Amino acid sequence: QVQLVESGGGLVQAGGSLRLSCAASGRTFSSYRMGWFRQAPGKEREFVAAISASGATTYYADSVKGRFTISRDNAKNTVYLQMHSLEPEDTAVYYCAASLSRNTLPILTNEYAYWGQGTQVTVSS
Repeated sequence: QVQLVESGGGLVQAGGSLRLSCAASGRTFSSYRMGWFRQAPGKEREFVAAISASGATTYYADSVKGRFTISRDNAKNTVYLQMHSLEPEDTAVYYCAASLSRNTLPILTNEYAYWGQGTQVTVSS
């Protein structure tokens, strides 16, 4: 089992940057594929980015490709989401999640067994 705690959210102007962190408990963090999702008010939770257990491969939603970067430090049990060129449409609660799916880069919410509590990102225009 793994517990996840996100941090780093906040209010930023359009065009700005933020880095989200997700700290994981447990000794088997390096076994999990990790993902970031987001949920805006009145909308379903959507996939943002995923990273393989080793960190060697990543995958992004089209809406964030080229602006966001997912990375992980298995020695620190932490996964990151660096966000640049933020837009008002990026406003949402951001969640990190852990998966033991067979897929190297799972993108579906039901492929993830563990979720953090979320951190709010608000981008003002």
